[in-house]
Amino acid sequence: MTTKLLIIGGVAGGATAAARARRLDEHAEIILFERGEHISFANCGLPYYIGEVIRERDDLFVTTPEAFRDRYNIDIRIFSEVVAIDTKNKHIEAKNLKTGEQYKETYDKIILSPGAEPVKPPFRGVDLDGIFNLRTVPDSDRIKAHVDNEKPQSAVIVGGGFIGLEMAENLVHRGVNTTIVEMLDQVMAPLDLEMAAMVHAHLKEKGVACELGQSVQSFSKKGSRIIVSTDKGHDIACDLVIVSIGIKPENRLARGADLQIGERGGIKVDATMRTSDPDIYAVGDAVEIKDFVTGLPTMTALAGPANKQGRIAADNALGRRSIFKGTMGTTVVQVFDLTVASTGATEKVLKQHNIPHLVSHTHSGSHASYYPGARTMAIKLIFSPSSGKILGGQIVGMEGVDKRIDVLATVIRGAMTVYDLEELELAYAPPYSSAKDPVNIAGFVAANILKGDLEIINWNQIGDLDRDRDVLIDLRNTDELDTSGVIKGALHIPLNELRKSLPELDKEKNYVPFCAVGLRSYIGHRILVQNGFRSRGLSGGYKTYLGAKETIMKESPLTRLWLSE
Repeated sequence: MTTKLLIIGGVAGGATAAARARRLDEHAEIILFERGEHISFANCGLPYYIGEVIRERDDLFVTTPEAFRDRYNIDIRIFSEVVAIDTKNKHIEAKNLKTGEQYKETYDKIILSPGAEPVKPPFRGVDLDGIFNLRTVPDSDRIKAHVDNEKPQSAVIVGGGFIGLEMAENLVHRGVNTTIVEMLDQVMAPLDLEMAAMVHAHLKEKGVACELGQSVQSFSKKGSRIIVSTDKGHDIACDLVIVSIGIKPENRLARGADLQIGERGGIKVDATMRTSDPDIYAVGDAVEIKDFVTGLPTMTALAGPANKQGRIAADNALGRRSIFKGTMGTTVVQVFDLTVASTGATEKVLKQHNIPHLVSHTHSGSHASYYPGARTMAIKLIFSPSSGKILGGQIVGMEGVDKRIDVLATVIRGAMTVYDLEELELAYAPPYSSAKDPVNIAGFVAANILKGDLEIINWNQIGDLDRDRDVLIDLRNTDELDTSGVIKGALHIPLNELRKSLPELDKEKNYVPFCAVGLRSYIGHRILVQNGFRSRGLSGGYKTYLGAKETIMKESPLTRLWLSE
């Protein structure tokens, strides 16, 4: 018996499901409905098209409806909106948006891929000319035309997520002075605060103003300019506004069909991507899925998981058993000269759900320090205090960040531990890495913590120290203090002089040795504890502390360390 499969929505999830379904069953009747003009385009490329990094508009399209139809023998219906699903009688109602004609189509199985839509906040004046959202190709056309024709001198981006940061970079590339307004105290929600703070510093270095911890209240016009008013009483005048405060799942069809919906509005699916109706599957930005690390329900608007879900839904709709095991939310984004990446759980999410964890911070070169061009990357590793299992990772740097986050994502997927990180045999040649890769270094430090060889405090605990009882020891050389500054009140003892200075120290006090990035503080810690002193090293060293304080950093050509200006 021939299966009739309807796929509602294209792009990553729907188009992938359609192609997979055809490869599985040459004789299935497959119809793909798309209310727009394009069934498969590169959402992630839209900011770069506006910024003219991607020069040709056609480069945004993965395929055309005609090419897809010819290759896969699928009935492609663009400008066709499915307006209702009748699960009892197993048909849908569709509307041709060109002619207004409405008609019914029966089905055996449905795969929903409706995606998500930008959150349109109830701000007064949000519909004024010059205020845009960015989600689709037509959105990018409107924004690019505005930049090309109106030549705005300044812009405000409301929201500091992926699209917001990418738009900031691309508007600056077009010569537009840009301000980011974000209601949270940080940009990039998939990062923890101290890692996001490094991004804040870099944005400021590039001339992007960051108005954090404040919400937009309204938009208004003053002459030809838009006035963005915030809850902190700030009025920011600009010529262009991009509202990018998040997305919400398109669940109207699912609600109309009485499918189960999660608390955040996502369509509930099981591991086969099946909804509460056994003949309807759902994929992509609109679905509620399982977080691979925590096991909790989550939603993620990423092309990678959507593609995998499309394949899995097609498999199951056509009788082949496949399972989606959850998402880790692995992401990477370019922010001017920085590469910012994360995978797995963040520390703030683990704290929110009372999941035990430990963290470590390391700073390593992208390749061997003696080979020209090595750049430092900051790595935050999050792991289980009992088993050492890796729970999450975040990296901010320049060269080589994408490679290392992919290693960490693979390690998490494989349920590996910090001890496995120590033993990973990764490719090494001077232009590409070091004999001890940054991932190995992160494993060594985390394993030292678990083995009891290193006790640490984190950057945010410095302010809680009792300075009468707790003594900071700065183990850096004198010339480093001159160029990068100090932590006020710290005792300065260069590491090579620590042993001979031990008689001058008080064993009744607690010592916190620190250096630039953590290596010398580890050595200092071992010296102290083996001579009867109480010691806790500062994780990630002065560099992590400075980064968390949003100090603009720069690399020394000699030491390859990030130093404050």
